[in-house]
Amino acid sequence: MVRDVDVCGQCLNSPPLWNSLTCVSDFSYPLSGYIDRFKHQRAYWLAKPLANLLAERVVLPAPLMTWVPLHWQRHLKRGFNQSELLAKQLQGALNNDVRPLFVRQKKTKAQQLLSRKERLSNLQGVFRLKCPIVHKHIAIVDDVVTTGSTVNQLCLLLRSQGVEVIDIYCICRTSEPHKK
Repeated sequence: MVRDVDVCGQCLNSPPLWNSLTCVSDFSYPLSGYIDRFKHQRAYWLAKPLANLLAERVVLPAPLMTWVPLHWQRHLKRGFNQSELLAKQLQGALNNDVRPLFVRQKKTKAQQLLSRKERLSNLQGVFRLKCPIVHKHIAIVDDVVTTGSTVNQLCLLLRSQGVEVIDIYCICRTSEPHKK
């Protein structure tokens, strides 16, 4: 199911720090299964078709894209960063620049296992910028956005550098934490 993301009640009460969120679908079958295979079963080949689905939804691409970073230990264990692979595949489809802008400096619990409140406290002081930011329009790529806690932390860093427009590109969006 492909749909536009409407503004939810939570976003009306407490607006996110990003300007727009573009996604392919809710976190539901069949995309939830593809994301699980991509992320947890090392089905790297899914990066390109998933990115192509997402690229079809992006109306005005940001000139610069980045991705949600993994802690180096999780990256080593998994062998790759799924958000980075998606961003690099999107680059070809959207014809824009892609660069790592963030470092995940603290190891945290997996976000998908936490409540909204736990997600917020789990991310305090976790990220830092790798370099000064000069772009005014940046997109952050992630596979799944649930509460938005992770991308909001990254948006805080970008806003502190004067970034005016922040887009979030993700494959799926869900309002409830998903359990395996």
